[in-house]
Amino acid sequence: MTARIDLVTIIVEDIQMMKQFYQNALGFVMKTDVGEYVEFATPGVRFSLCERHVLADATHHASYSQTKRGQSFELAFPFASPAEVDAAYTHVVAVGGTPVQGPTNMPWGQRTAFFADPEGNIHELFAEVEGNAE
Repeated sequence: MTARIDLVTIIVEDIQMMKQFYQNALGFVMKTDVGEYVEFATPGVRFSLCERHVLADATHHASYSQTKRGQSFELAFPFASPAEVDAAYTHVVAVGGTPVQGPTNMPWGQRTAFFADPEGNIHELFAEVEGNAE
């Protein structure tokens, strides 16, 4: 067996707020919207949001009924240049993202910035710094 990831879903409390954030902050375009589940049109891995109670009802597993605690995943959004990271960070924060760490050149050869979405999930914006592309 060879595993691969086809879909990443963020389990959310407020789907309307989160849907608007990902559309406005990062430009995701809606592919499917059935109220409590939305999926965005993305190349490669699919990306969706689903209200917590939907999965709790579907699986009857207690973990879906518990409120999330702490950071358990990060999405990393690639950009073509460090300047695009800077501009994207400014935009994301302006439309409701919470600043975590502003754009910084990291020792591993990328310019990165970190922000939190409205429900506190921390994500990364990044680009290779010139001369460090692999």
